[in-house]
Amino acid sequence: MNAHPSLAVAEPIQASEPIVPAMAVAEPMVRFERLSKAYPAYRDKPSVQALQDIDFAIARGSITGVIGRSGAGKSSLVRLINGLEKPTAGRVIVDGRDISSLSGRPLRLAQRSIGMIFQHFNLLSSRTAADNIALPLEIAGWSKADIKARVAELLQLVDIADKHDRYPSELSGGQKQRIGIARALATRPNVLLSDEATSALDPQTTRAILDLLANINRELGVTIILITHEMSVVRQLAKEVVVIDGGRIVERSHVADIFTHPRHPTTQTFLSEVLGDSVPVSLASRLEPQPVPAGKAVIRVQVRGSDAGDTVVARLARELSVDIALLSARIDEIGGQHVGSLILGVPGGEAASRRALSYLAQHDFAAERLGYVA
Repeated sequence: MNAHPSLAVAEPIQASEPIVPAMAVAEPMVRFERLSKAYPAYRDKPSVQALQDIDFAIARGSITGVIGRSGAGKSSLVRLINGLEKPTAGRVIVDGRDISSLSGRPLRLAQRSIGMIFQHFNLLSSRTAADNIALPLEIAGWSKADIKARVAELLQLVDIADKHDRYPSELSGGQKQRIGIARALATRPNVLLSDEATSALDPQTTRAILDLLANINRELGVTIILITHEMSVVRQLAKEVVVIDGGRIVERSHVADIFTHPRHPTTQTFLSEVLGDSVPVSLASRLEPQPVPAGKAVIRVQVRGSDAGDTVVARLARELSVDIALLSARIDEIGGQHVGSLILGVPGGEAASRRALSYLAQHDFAAERLGYVA
């Protein structure tokens, strides 16, 4: 995150009416077709509609984040993708195969093309790192020589070759997850499901694991689906994001669009938690709700893209014929694009601030007045 007075913003987000905009997805690796999942009442528990009318596609070779609170339906979605659950209605198509219609041996064969990374690693304590990676290959009937070669290759890929003979109890959390990732890749899957894979890790280890997943995506072309409740994970790794609330998709777009123009309250809540209010404490303590003599209106502008010069400030200054102060700036690289917010000081009282907000809205910048400062 950097702040710089010459920050530039070249491309505002284009607003659209629907909360869930249509996205063109070529050659989808995973496709959900009018998918619903309900669990019947059991003992003293009522029936639950876990998912309803899930309909979208995930592009081949992409990294997509699926984010939602506990109980939103994320776990059900995972179990439908890998065939552990059957939908109540609709279909799940994975690499051209209707997973929801398979059972027995055809399902088991299809599941080999879907790797799974778990939150708590799920390693067998009685097996070494190498033997944990080898397990799915043994089940698939690989020869000992091929297993040995594949395990060595995977240990090198996840940068943990020196832990070949270590047991899980001898490994750190990050090392265990690297073994879990290697095991998930053992049978050369086309899809990799990451189910809260970094939730049990500290921030530094989380960054390292997400960097590893990004490298795997680049090197192997595997499609990665991140199931998470952490927007910071989505921000670092995903290109597309799907927000689930109450079993329904409430918002879906490029991750940079989500960060600059969140439309649904659930998305806005996730973003407020990861970004905070982006107002420096020294400025927040001085904000007044009404105009102050010779003061400035404080306006926050959500921005995307970068170019030479301070585009937004310069354009607004020309429009209002006043000097605009850049009070604060916060910029992140999200989904391969620069995304963040500027906090501007606009002189001229309430009338000038209304003109500024009107101008920004006309040019598709999301903006709000935070208050006034002397």
